[in-house]
Amino acid sequence: MINPLKFVQSVKQEAFKVTWPSRKDVLVGTTMVIVLATIAAIFFLLLDQIYKVLLDLILAINI
Repeated sequence: MINPLKFVQSVKQEAFKVTWPSRKDVLVGTTMVIVLATIAAIFFLLLDQIYKVLLDLILAINI
């Protein structure tokens, strides 16, 4: 069984080894996610509108 005090000390030592991203890296990553999510949303909106028009054309055909 591990000593709780040693466990907390080892967790603290590992936490100091963590390298956090810089402010610039976070901003670039956030911007990329927002831009790509917007592009994907616009793409699926256009695709949905195209399918709607095609479906309306198919359903409007009277055989």
